Amino acid sequence: LRLKGQGERGPGGAGDVYVEVKVKPHPVFERRGDDIYIETPITLKEAVLGGKITAPTIAGDVAVRVPKYSSSGTVLRLKGRGAPKKAGGAGDQYVKLKIVLPEGGDKELEDFVKNWKGAETARKDFAGA
Repeated sequence: LRLKGQGERGPGGAGDVYVEVKVKPHPVFERRGDDIYIETPITLKEAVLGGKITAPTIAGDVAVRVPKYSSSGTVLRLKGRGAPKKAGGAGDQYVKLKIVLPEGGDKELEDFVKNWKGAETARKDFAGA
């Protein structure tokens, strides 16, 4: 930022002051234009069965519906929950889902996956598979 005439006096009058502003990244929110992006953890149960989770927005927490069979990387849009626009209104917020497995493991989950018939289908259309 340039503050014209706010600097020290010199032979030609007051100089200018230059202020450099650095904005630290927020630990949760990422701003891109008027839109806000977050990554939110969900459980395997929430991913498979769907349901409601709470997601933070810049204006406070909101309830978000996770569709059944959501994969990690699925992005949900919260219309009008982004940063304010100069012309009025607000951008959107995008919630990227990240499936997080139980810390320390879960024996019952391991046993289920070992016997699950659909476990080998994730890369069926993947190049080189």
